[in-house]
Amino acid sequence: MKRSLLMISLSFSLLASASLLSANAAETSTSESQGVSITIYNQNFGLIRDIRNIKMQEGINQVRFEDVAGRIDPTSVSFQSLTAPNAVVVREQNYQYDLMDQNTILSKSIGKQLKFRQYLNSGNVAEISGTLLNAPQSMVYDGSGGSSTHYSGIVLKTADGVLLNPSGQVEIAELPPGLVPKPSLLWKLESSKAGDHKTEIAYQTSGINWKCDYVALVGKDDDIADLTSWVTIDNKSGGTYKNAALKLLAGDVHKVQPQRYGMAGGVMAMKASREAEPQFKEQSFAEYHLYTLQGKTDVKDNETKQMSLFNASAIPIKKLFIYEPEKGGYYYPGSNSGSKKVEVKFELANTEKNHLGIPMPKGKVRVYKKDQDDALQFIGEDEIDHTPRDEKVRLYIGDAFDLVGERKQTNYTRVSDRVSRYSYEISLRNHKSTEVTITAVEHSYGDWTILNSSSTCNKKDSHTFEFPVKVPANGEVKISYEIEIK
Repeated sequence: MKRSLLMISLSFSLLASASLLSANAAETSTSESQGVSITIYNQNFGLIRDIRNIKMQEGINQVRFEDVAGRIDPTSVSFQSLTAPNAVVVREQNYQYDLMDQNTILSKSIGKQLKFRQYLNSGNVAEISGTLLNAPQSMVYDGSGGSSTHYSGIVLKTADGVLLNPSGQVEIAELPPGLVPKPSLLWKLESSKAGDHKTEIAYQTSGINWKCDYVALVGKDDDIADLTSWVTIDNKSGGTYKNAALKLLAGDVHKVQPQRYGMAGGVMAMKASREAEPQFKEQSFAEYHLYTLQGKTDVKDNETKQMSLFNASAIPIKKLFIYEPEKGGYYYPGSNSGSKKVEVKFELANTEKNHLGIPMPKGKVRVYKKDQDDALQFIGEDEIDHTPRDEKVRLYIGDAFDLVGERKQTNYTRVSDRVSRYSYEISLRNHKSTEVTITAVEHSYGDWTILNSSSTCNKKDSHTFEFPVKVPANGEVKISYEIEIK
């Protein structure tokens, strides 16, 4: 049965190969890399630095640099001769990325003669020759033998008429000009010094990212935790970097063009080991923090790599219960709306005294705890921002099942055109078998004053005040207060 989809198998004549060789005859290619270093930013881009040896003649040199990232930003390229910095000037640069793939070759062969070979069930071979009239559309076909790329929409003008969607293997007489086997930079260099030059090529590429993931293992009494930090590198830049010196920069670097974010991969829950030496060395750099890998590694294209950043054990933590019925928006006096949920949070101080004191890159923190059978259970997660030394980290991990809050307005008095008084009652109910401390967080606007309250009130800022109260086991505590707003 004749297939409506065309599966392409390309075979080039000697004429195509000779054409490609003659196009490159006047060029000099760089040697293999003498050393690659990568700085990856957690904003989906990286800086690649590559050392190459180039043999130059005095005067104009055409130099081809291959093995660049497929998602390179050509406007960011820097070229420098380390041997003679002032002797080499870049006169012209071209980024060639029209790759030698099947779809591109067919698209650039419109108006050219093609030959289709069809292998019949009888064992005979039928050939169809004609002129390609259009660019085909590629699509992926998933069959029993796996996925393969097919092409549809072929229009072929033959001696007998126009043929739609012919099938078979394709032979072309010559390779379309301008195609390259891999993305390349082509330089026109003017050198005043002949000989071997050790050069450094640097450029930015998108599609390479890193993020930090944390695994926290909370102790039985919720008062200590072990923390493991993982670095996840996701390379979709279209380049492979072998035996590379690796640096990770944490911080919000300003970039003019918007960046896309996206990361895949998870981390395993592991108990931290205080004895393990960190494989990344941290240092302050500009207004950011730089993490340098001690040693080298391969960063392959289309690969997700995970590496440990640091471990810390027995970190003191505080477990907090927060009831905040109105948050994250404009506070409206007199409203009885709001959640009945009591949030569960863990707080820790990033200090040397608490076995930390490390600049912590932003990332997701997954929290685990062992149950009575000593089995590890996931109990929540939160994201933290870049956190300097000696700052606090607060993690919201979920809502308490056995704690309930309720808030209602009990009175309103309009004292004058500009002054109003509101009375509220907050009920906090504890269905646990142990006493807990719940902090009720309230908000207001304008010039406000708490006239009276049944519990201790702590002013946090111009819009926030709190009531920390102890709620007995299987008990309830009610907080009442009156606020005047001008």
